[in-house]
Amino acid sequence: MPPMATSASVLTLPRLSMSPPMPARASPTTTTMTRRIRPLRAACAYTLQEGQSRRSHRLPCGLDLEVIAQQPPTPAPIPGRSERPPLVFVHGSFHAAWCWAERWLPFFSSAGFPCFALSLRAQGESSIPSDAVSGTLETHTGDIADFIRKEVPVPPILIGHSFGGLIVQQYISCLQGSEPLHPKLSGAVLVCSVPPSGNSGLVWRYLLTKPIAAIKVTLSLAAKAYANSLPLCKETFFSSQMDDELVLRYQNLMKESSKLPLFDLRKLNASLPVPSATDGTLEILVMGASNDFIVDAEGLSETARFYNVQPVCVEGVAHDMMLDCSWEKGAEIILSWLDQLDLGSA
Repeated sequence: MPPMATSASVLTLPRLSMSPPMPARASPTTTTMTRRIRPLRAACAYTLQEGQSRRSHRLPCGLDLEVIAQQPPTPAPIPGRSERPPLVFVHGSFHAAWCWAERWLPFFSSAGFPCFALSLRAQGESSIPSDAVSGTLETHTGDIADFIRKEVPVPPILIGHSFGGLIVQQYISCLQGSEPLHPKLSGAVLVCSVPPSGNSGLVWRYLLTKPIAAIKVTLSLAAKAYANSLPLCKETFFSSQMDDELVLRYQNLMKESSKLPLFDLRKLNASLPVPSATDGTLEILVMGASNDFIVDAEGLSETARFYNVQPVCVEGVAHDMMLDCSWEKGAEIILSWLDQLDLGSA
């Protein structure tokens, strides 16, 4: 996606919202019928790799979240270190847990990290609520907190991509104060994340400086044209040298992944920026991609300034850094950052 918005835009422009058209909200008289018609869970045909498992996490509201997990190949800790902290991955719009399972779960689990990738509500094989959208920043962060509280025994590193990065930022804001709302973290990684103020700035910059790119992004995301155009899908999410057959495979998984938009974008835009930055005690890595068609350099810098850290821009990769043909570049940078955190020192 062009340096501009991530899989769901937050915009108060002439209807340039970057997410697919939202289904009409069911009226009270049709809600029961909607619940009957809409399947509890939607299939997303992703075949797990060796060492991976899929299960459901039951939320207090009765919905299930898909969890793809991969444990380190051996339980023995790396010499000189105690057990490494778990990594919990949060995807963005049009994606699901599978986007992490493809490359990064095998990579990080082999480095000794227990890995858990979640599919948010109405994404992947998670349950579909009977609403017009998947949820809000609050419900998504609450779902992640419920999973961590019940299934992750030690504070994890939370890793979010695109709009998943904005959800992680909301989670971080809930850790402030003497009585945090959610379980604490050992750190957080924001990958090609929507900045704290949302997509508006990204969209305006594209409109003013790259109008053709702005039109492409709008068609690709808001009108979901990425789903029917292989060239547009590649330009939006991947590097130009990415193999077309692989892009086609990911395109099909994206089409199957998202049954509802992640957010009501008008309400989301009205709630931004996220409430507060960290108090400095939480380690945060802010990463961007030099060939990102959605989040531009200024968007990356905004996020880094918000957390008072230096951003890292990975050269030669596109928005879907974890799936791109040079996916190892971002993974290696995160691994190096994790090694420097000294979280598991003996």
